[in-house]
Parts: sequence; structure tokens; C-alpha cells
Amino acid sequence: MKKSDKKEKYQEVAYYPGCALEGSGHAYNRSTKALGEKLGLKLKEVDNWNCCGAMEVKNIDPKLQTYLSSRVMSTAANKMKMDVVMAPCNGCYHNLKKAEYDLENDQDSRDVVDRLSKKAGHETYQAGQVETIHALDWVKDTIGEEGLKERVKNSLEGIKIANYYGCMYTRPRHIFPEKDAGPGSESTSKPHFMDDLLDAAGAENVDFPLKTACCGGAHTLSDSDTSTRLVSNILQTAEAAGAEVIATECPTCHSGLEMHQIRAEKTLGIKTNVKIIYFTQLLGMALGLKPKKVGLHENVSDSFDFVKKKGLA
Repeated sequence: MKKSDKKEKYQEVAYYPGCALEGSGHAYNRSTKALGEKLGLKLKEVDNWNCCGAMEVKNIDPKLQTYLSSRVMSTAANKMKMDVVMAPCNGCYHNLKKAEYDLENDQDSRDVVDRLSKKAGHETYQAGQVETIHALDWVKDTIGEEGLKERVKNSLEGIKIANYYGCMYTRPRHIFPEKDAGPGSESTSKPHFMDDLLDAAGAENVDFPLKTACCGGAHTLSDSDTSTRLVSNILQTAEAAGAEVIATECPTCHSGLEMHQIRAEKTLGIKTNVKIIYFTQLLGMALGLKPKKVGLHENVSDSFDFVKKKGLA
């Protein structure tokens, strides 16, 4: 699809916040909506949406998870008559993309989804009815770098940022056919969309080798020590690269980095000072939105004094 076609197509999308954005990731929800409003992009929240199946359901019954994700897409396509679903959460984005792949390639998945959809009383989702995109695609392909540069009121100049994408944004590669598709597309091995957008807003992106390293989010309840060590490695590496901020685009990763930053200091004696801020919060402030408008006060890590010092508050 041509970039000009995406720009028009993504102006109004079905918005699937997912469970985390109504809980621990509410700052991401708030800042995503505020950023969309500031950019003149329309979000129509998916009617009566359900959990995508997350990690818990998928680990027990993958086909049930496929159904749960398909119901979200069915609602968007068949009830709301939308052809694009935007999911800011990496887990939701990943699961909807996985469900799309399963329904296109696995007859058993199609049979299960059809049976459960009929039992639930809604139209069965058919592969290809909607396109699932991430919040990064949404901003990148509608406004883009040049559009952001034109709108910046409070440049992020002087802020050194490590962009952290997490592991579910790019893996497994086969469920993301639009990535690695040549010039202009996202890369699964070296993602750059967040880097591109924050660079356009004036930030200095540091060379950060752990962009797609796992934060241990899936294990944080069953094995907190492993998660703490994985997060500590990410935090220390970001600081070693010169970063003052880790920019995030996933509520699970964001919460994990914040909570285990505290835990690493208490249990391992490893203290790090890098701030953890959603990319939507950073872009929103760069466009002139107040920190409270983008939910900075809802983050666990206190970065208000930092953004004030940088002229963003």
C-alpha cells in the first residue's frame, strides 16, 4: 500500500485499548487519545471490546485466544464497519496479528472461531476484513516526520533517548508481513519508527542495542527475580549508552521497567536514574500539551522535574 493511501486510510481508525490501558497503562491510553486529538486523527473505540487473550489464555488454549482476538476484529469490521484497528499495546497488537495469520493459514483455527462466534451470537470474522496497526504505524503513516517537525512547539532537543520496543512488537516475524518490506517499512531486527518520530521532535536517539530485548513481562508474577534482572540489564545498558529517558510503546514493558527499576534497587542494590516515558507522552509534550494532559502524573516513575528542566512543562 502506498504511503499516501495509508495516510488517508488511517485518519479514522477503530481504537482497541485492551485491558492494560484501562489499568496500569492508563497514562498510555490518556496520552494516545490526547495525541490523536492534537494531530486531528480520529479514534473510535471498539464497541464492547474484550481481552485479546493476552498471555494467560494463549498459554492454555491458543485457539481460544485466536477467537477472543477475532471477536475484537469482527466487532470493528462487521458492527462498526471499520477497516483498520489500531492497538497501542504490543501484546494486543501481536495477538490480533497472530489471530489474523492463524485464520488465514489454519483450518482448525477457522473452525474453532466459527463455532465459538456462532455460539456467542455474532458474525464470524474472516481473515483480511481489517488491517491491524500499532500506534507507531498510526502516527508514522498519517503525520510522519515532516508533519511532526511542522507542529513541534517544545522541541525535545537536548534529551537523550533510548527507544525500547520490546520483544512482541517484532516477533515472530511471519505474523508481520508488512515489516521488512523494503524502504519505508518497519524492520523486525532493527525497528526504527519510534526513533524516527522522536528524532523529528528534536530528541537525540542514543545507540541502544537492547531495543527488542525481553523485559520478562510474561514472568513478572511467576518469577519476579528473573524479570528484575532482565529489566535491570535494559536500564543499565540504556544509561551506559548515555540515555536520560527510555521511550516505551507498550504498557506491559513500561510498567515492568518502572516497577522493576524500584525492585532492582531494593533487592539487588542496583540503582538507575533513567526516566521511563511513553513515546506518546513525549510527542504530546513536544506538540505543546501539558504533562498532566498526557498523563505524566500517572507514571510510577516521577519525571515531572526532569521534563520541567527540559522546558516541556
